[in-house]
Amino acid sequence: MKTTEQYYSFLILLCCLYSFGQDLPRRATFDAQISWPNNTVPGAIIKSIESNSPLYRAGIKPNDRILSVNGRDVIDQEDWSAIVFGIRSNQKTTIKVKRGQESITKQISLKPLDFETNKGVKTIYSSITSDFGIKQRSIITVPDGNLDKKHPAIILIQGLSCSTVEKYSDRSNNWIRLIQDLAEKSDMVLYRIEKPGVGDSEGDCGKIDFLTELNGYETAIKDLKSKPYVDPDKIIVYGNSMGSALAPYLATTYDFAGVISDGTFFKSWYEHMLEIERRILEIEGKSQEEIYDLMNTVYVPLYYEMLIKKRSFEEVLQENPTYAKHHRQGVNHMYGRPMAYYHQVQDFNFAKHWENLKVPARIRWGTNDWIMTEHDNDMIISVLEKNNHQNHELFKYKDLDHWSTIHPNYSNSFNFKPGKWEDQISQQIIDWAWEMVN
Repeated sequence: MKTTEQYYSFLILLCCLYSFGQDLPRRATFDAQISWPNNTVPGAIIKSIESNSPLYRAGIKPNDRILSVNGRDVIDQEDWSAIVFGIRSNQKTTIKVKRGQESITKQISLKPLDFETNKGVKTIYSSITSDFGIKQRSIITVPDGNLDKKHPAIILIQGLSCSTVEKYSDRSNNWIRLIQDLAEKSDMVLYRIEKPGVGDSEGDCGKIDFLTELNGYETAIKDLKSKPYVDPDKIIVYGNSMGSALAPYLATTYDFAGVISDGTFFKSWYEHMLEIERRILEIEGKSQEEIYDLMNTVYVPLYYEMLIKKRSFEEVLQENPTYAKHHRQGVNHMYGRPMAYYHQVQDFNFAKHWENLKVPARIRWGTNDWIMTEHDNDMIISVLEKNNHQNHELFKYKDLDHWSTIHPNYSNSFNFKPGKWEDQISQQIIDWAWEMVN
């Protein structure tokens, strides 16, 4: 009897802390440590498996190499990313592995990934449907679970990669720590939307273009503004990386109370990519003579063909095979996104939306951010001042990199060496948000 009462008490507590959207199937977990493909040999190698998990019970073993899942071959990291976000719990998943010289295929029903946990807030898993008919997962946290009060809100717009904004249990990095602090410490509603093909969302992120993704954000904003527990006049857009460049457009279009832009850019994507390539060559220790030669003979023509003439890397590399030695991306993807995504990004005038911005703006650039330039951030301030914008600030955060981490130099960040966290990294965003809504 006591056990039954404890069980129902637990269910009541769970209901108070969470609200689950049932319209999107929950993504599954492998319950295993699996290495990402190395882009040289097909497949993903299983490092370890949790005992009594579905994989374990099906006879899958450590060191097995996963060759395909539900008919999708594991050729590279983009395939694996799509597979990880595409598998659904409590459905038959067909997994083909290679063990020595033996090929083994199993049908396995995987368990659902645990929902994220947050302290002192109600976490709501819901969804939106974009104008393209794609259902996307939204994750909303409400301070103290108080749905009867209108709260100020932050909508988070992330960078371009196909990574989730969900804080599940075994995911720990400083970007996720920042998200957790915004959820738990801001005393504001935090609204996150998963991209198509990421988390529980429908679609394939590796095939989704920029305008389709943007429409998902705009649909999410309309959903946020309709919530009875949100004050529609006190919404801040917090954009990070690509999201930081979109933030001015969204703020102006949807009449937000302010913009927080973290790790942003101002110029066209063509200019942006050429600057990144130059910085990487410098980090790699190339001489200025080598850099000059590579920029003029490889990177300028390569990105001109891809971004200005709207071609794929594959087409350009076929015509210019000598570029391949220096090409850092895939043949039809860059940072996991398709060519169409970047063709549309190139045509989006980010600078114009900074120029038209009227609402308060807070901009942060880390001095060890090798992705974005200090000059881009200075240009934003120059344009705002030229247009008599009255409420803006640019903060240059010492030693901060592009991923919310403190490093002693560019090189450490570029080579993914361990860095440090400072509480001020997230607290500054929270303080700015309250400063603007007040």
